[in-house]
Amino acid sequence: MSQATETAAAGTPRVLSGIQPTADSFHLGNYLGALRQWVALQDTHDAFYCVVDLHAITVEHDPAALRRRTRVSAAQLLAMGVDPERSTLFVQSHVPEHAELAWVLSCITGFGEASRMTQFKDKSAKQGASAASVGLFTYPILQAADILLYTPEPGENAPVFHVPVGEDQRQHLELTRDLAQRFNHRFGDTFVAPDAFIPAAAAKITDLQEPTAKMSKSASSPQGIIDVLEEPGPMRKKIMRAVTDTGTEVRYDEQNKAGVTNLLRVFSALEGTPIPDLETRYAGSGYGQFKKDLAQVVLDTFTPVRERTEKLLGDERHLDAILRHGAERAGAVAARTMEIVRDRVGFVGRGD
Repeated sequence: MSQATETAAAGTPRVLSGIQPTADSFHLGNYLGALRQWVALQDTHDAFYCVVDLHAITVEHDPAALRRRTRVSAAQLLAMGVDPERSTLFVQSHVPEHAELAWVLSCITGFGEASRMTQFKDKSAKQGASAASVGLFTYPILQAADILLYTPEPGENAPVFHVPVGEDQRQHLELTRDLAQRFNHRFGDTFVAPDAFIPAAAAKITDLQEPTAKMSKSASSPQGIIDVLEEPGPMRKKIMRAVTDTGTEVRYDEQNKAGVTNLLRVFSALEGTPIPDLETRYAGSGYGQFKKDLAQVVLDTFTPVRERTEKLLGDERHLDAILRHGAERAGAVAARTMEIVRDRVGFVGRGD
């Protein structure tokens, strides 16, 4: 790993983001909504990217599937362009300080405060409150710990601390900021409160079959999702069968042409062509040619990613070495943070 990564330049803003390994492939919405931005942020930030496997066990899971999906997730991130020479890529459970800080933060979080987290309400409503785990309830506190472990040194010249978030994560980030400020007030300046970071280029991608709903592994039908690691045939077929409307005009109109609008967003984001230019290009040509060309753009984007992912998974020892190296660097930062937290909370040191 390069010295530039080991010691970020003074004042370089830091960014922390994570993703769960809960599926055998990321999907198009993940890529355009977040993961593509992770690659770009490496050029401007001291970047920490985490496969959050501790979060993945808040619901019932298969251990073998979790182990496989954790490696698949890491391999996809590398295949998409996350560079271990320019950022820190690691697995959450490889850094035990995540769980330790989560416990400390749990002890300064009010029960009512945790109860108001909307994601817990939504998820527990689906499976029934009696079936929801305590881990699911405290999920936002672990998420706060994930972030605050990588806080820059507080002070007048502290660098900016960014966390890329979507609208559905804003409440969790506000909790993180509240807990950072509460800890600082009780125990002294320890954490830099993170700022939300929403890249302007982030695209809002919806279900191909239900274009008014977010593309989601938990909510979408298989035909409504494009998986990053999908084979070319099924990928092309899903684009060609995507819901549009009864007209033939390729036009951006969220109210009346939600399906076409979603496809235009995908096309524009992947090819880099402004939507008005695409509307001009396909004026009078109908949906058939538009979808055919879009399918090719999607294939051209993800076929190399799938091939690189398969190559990385074919050398498990090398992949694990990358993750071990990332965990060593993340662990060094986390250990520094926890040493300060333990002292300020009042724990007796081990005397090492």
